[in-house]
Amino acid sequence: MANETKDQKDILAKLNIAALNPMQEEAIAIIEKTANTILLSPTGTGKTLAFLLPILKNLDAANPEVQALIVVPTRELAIQIEQVIRNMGSGFKVNAVYGGRAKSKDKIELKHTPAILVGTPGRILDHFDDDRFSKASIHTLILDEYDKSLEIGFESEMSEILNSLPAVSKRILTSATQGVGIPKFVKLDKPTVLDYLSEKIDYKLAIKTVISPDKDKLTTLLKLVLYLGNQPGIIFCNFRDSIEMVSDFLNKNNLSHTCFSGGMEQKDRERALIKFRNGTSQILVATDLAARGIDIPELKFIIHYELPHSAVEFTHRNGRTARVNEKGTAYVLKWKNQLLPEFIEKTEPIEIPQVAMQEAELWETLFISGGRKDKISKGDIAGLFIKQGNIRQEQLGAIELKQDCAFVAVPLALASQLVGKLNNSRLKKKKVRIYIL
Repeated sequence: MANETKDQKDILAKLNIAALNPMQEEAIAIIEKTANTILLSPTGTGKTLAFLLPILKNLDAANPEVQALIVVPTRELAIQIEQVIRNMGSGFKVNAVYGGRAKSKDKIELKHTPAILVGTPGRILDHFDDDRFSKASIHTLILDEYDKSLEIGFESEMSEILNSLPAVSKRILTSATQGVGIPKFVKLDKPTVLDYLSEKIDYKLAIKTVISPDKDKLTTLLKLVLYLGNQPGIIFCNFRDSIEMVSDFLNKNNLSHTCFSGGMEQKDRERALIKFRNGTSQILVATDLAARGIDIPELKFIIHYELPHSAVEFTHRNGRTARVNEKGTAYVLKWKNQLLPEFIEKTEPIEIPQVAMQEAELWETLFISGGRKDKISKGDIAGLFIKQGNIRQEQLGAIELKQDCAFVAVPLALASQLVGKLNNSRLKKKKVRIYIL
């Protein structure tokens, strides 16, 4: 037991987490000794860690087959969970599989079978049909955000996946939403339900209403964004067309931003999030796809440019700010003649003062054509930019290292100059291309 505690302490240290919260502590204790668990807890409370820690304890290092299957509704959530497991440094191999990228990439990565497989239903089923690996050792099944993965559109795929697993002895379902039916094919017999949705947690979330005199609300949106200044936030829209309209308007007013929606190619979605995370873009203009299941830092604000259709969407959007122990504000942008839905509490509208555009420190993202598989580390990249690029450490922004590439944030004023100096440099044994993303 002492060794397990030490392992957990090591993992938390690697993730820069000082201590688990009460939900995580209870969930870990219950999942370890219970066959079937449903974990209900709000967005941002750390459900991923709550199920990963007991899963890792349950893996057998001597078993070369897949032992745990994590099914998720979106590509972004698959990527996020894969990254968290890698950051935990447990020694167990993990791979994420999802639509939107070549199956040939999956095949290469799955040649060495992972202990943990994370994926979206369609792509998992593709690999099941191809008999890519044995299913006989999969003893743990996790349905993360099961309210999405068990929706009617996924039902036949999910049924086929779950009926293909002969050895599952532990099932964990998580959600930030209550009251979703669980089909019989999940075989969730007498589950223990941990419900933290009704807990009175102090989220320090402020909801403020802003009135627009114009129906399109764009001028008021600009006024609000300028007032909020240089801090990261999300502008939520309901439709891709709305995103394009808002994006065009922000471009005309020279406001840096990136867009994020289901209509974009997977590669473009990933790169939009990289630019948002590293500060190249302070604003993400997004559909509800960005309301959960994506890896982005704590935000000080979100803006409901278009009002959500349901209380669930409203809750998930708001969950992107004022996460545990942090303050945040959700701005509801309303046309003067528009009625608010019942699930949005009526608040006294606030006046937004006219503010001039502030000079922000502008960043650019550079792409590097080498990654983990080339034995390249973040330290190697930092060394290249500081020593050969002749920039100071504080001029080097966030570095994101992927399997076959990397991304680094640098000051906009230095970006072209750095590309000229460093393109075709050697990192470890690989000659890498470097260009502006």
